[in-house]
Amino acid sequence: MSTNFFGLKRSSSAGALNAMVDDGFEFSLGPPESGFSLFLAERTKKVHFIRHAEGYHNKATKESGSNDCLLRAHEQSASSHPLYDSRLTPKGIAQAEELRHYLSRRPSGSRSFTAFDLVVVSPLTRTCETALHVFGEPREPGKPVFLSKVDAPVGTMEHTMGVKIAPPRFLVREECRERWGHYVCDGRRSISEIAAEFPKFDFSEIQHDEDAFYTDERETDEHCCDRAVKFLEWLNQRPEKCIAVVTHSSFLRHLFGQFGENLHKNDMDDLQRLAGNCELRSIVLCSHGNKDGKKVDPLQPPSLAPSTVRMKSVCDSSMFGEEVLEELKME
Repeated sequence: MSTNFFGLKRSSSAGALNAMVDDGFEFSLGPPESGFSLFLAERTKKVHFIRHAEGYHNKATKESGSNDCLLRAHEQSASSHPLYDSRLTPKGIAQAEELRHYLSRRPSGSRSFTAFDLVVVSPLTRTCETALHVFGEPREPGKPVFLSKVDAPVGTMEHTMGVKIAPPRFLVREECRERWGHYVCDGRRSISEIAAEFPKFDFSEIQHDEDAFYTDERETDEHCCDRAVKFLEWLNQRPEKCIAVVTHSSFLRHLFGQFGENLHKNDMDDLQRLAGNCELRSIVLCSHGNKDGKKVDPLQPPSLAPSTVRMKSVCDSSMFGEEVLEELKME
């Protein structure tokens, strides 16, 4: 096992990540002396990771200057805290709608806009809200594409030509949720309550109605790193080729921090830096074949063990301007 830049051992299940094309972040893997990498096209898929838009917990930590506002009182249950499973602010909704406008006009393949085969969503409320505002109403679970076509985004060539498109499915997975525990914003409501609010989302692969993962103890860095790579293994087994994942900053930090050691420093910094609210970061996932066909078991609550590892955060705020700054809620 090798050691990543966080000082942690890289997950033994780690595969390889190449990255995006035509999205402003171009990374490569391969012999350093060549400057290139070659992968079989059928072993790759494009994955667009999106951090949730601004939530009320982000706003509260920025205003207070600390994470103390995200801790429950001694005799208070986490779920009774006003920032438990925090929602989006009006600014966050505007961020998501701005990203939707951008995606509706960005070329993808033979289409004049970015077309997604699947949207994978963390079960927390702020990610569900972000997905809905970015992508609109999803295709109903079990409904075929040919019965689900709607008008293409306004302003696209397809809309002008009257071409109908099918919206993607929204599949909810625990594996891409935020690093859980300690902070009340990272717990979730019951699935029965969330599903009632988002009736067209597919919750069929969630194992627990109540949040079986959230505790007062923070999920360990090692466990979060390992489940992040197992999430890649699950993505690799999906038949879709263009996937969006709506997730969280700390989860992305634990995922991307395990890759990029053989990249140019500027590229590695771009890959591993802290994601801003509603930031899109696209990569190309390439399978080396050694994980193909491997069974990926559903995520189960781990045995509790407080983390003793401290991980650094990297954020270049100049890339976003003052509107998107480093999140205060970090380990």
